Amino acid sequence: MMQTELDLFNPASPAEPQWIGKQAVVLPGFALAWVDVLLPELRQIIARAPFRHMLTPGGLNMAVGLTNCGALGWISDRRGYRYSPVDPLSQQPWPALPPAFIELAALAASAAGFADFRPDACLINCYKPGNRLSLHQDRDERDYSQPIVSVSLGLPAVFQFGGHARNESTRRIGLRHGDVMVWGGEDRLRFHGVLPLKPGSHPLLSGRRINLTLRKAG
Repeated sequence: MMQTELDLFNPASPAEPQWIGKQAVVLPGFALAWVDVLLPELRQIIARAPFRHMLTPGGLNMAVGLTNCGALGWISDRRGYRYSPVDPLSQQPWPALPPAFIELAALAASAAGFADFRPDACLINCYKPGNRLSLHQDRDERDYSQPIVSVSLGLPAVFQFGGHARNESTRRIGLRHGDVMVWGGEDRLRFHGVLPLKPGSHPLLSGRRINLTLRKAG
């Protein structure tokens, strides 16, 4: 499968939006000004709903740790993939979606051409060196007209952005701390994933990458 690469790790790369589809864009450094607000909120969320390795429908534990905030949280077990208003560990509602998360997502979506986006769910993934996310589509939401906003924090990662079939070619996109990706419209159901995270140390998040994926799920 042939792949093309967009190098956002290169300091010489422009800071302007990098369009990777007709309705898909990388916004380099878009979240940097928000980090001092995002991280304390993130710590509170994790204290109430810790990262966990959920079971796949096939009975395997996911390598990437995850948790959620918002009215709905994405979960997986032997019954399948779905959204739930309740954390299966605590049997309590997920922590509320912080206003800063909502505002950042709305501004990023607007910059990508999606006005009036208001997420009700945020899937939070924690990657450690070696962790990867295989190619998949986000199909568990009710309204595919709403975009996905993805915020990268911590260690750099290589994101794969493919086509509407799993065997179509993919682009490899370098994502750094503070970068935001938005995709929707005709690009909403493209296959995407993350290549194995390389070892490293980030001054704020040590040897981890945290990804906030904000969606309109309900």
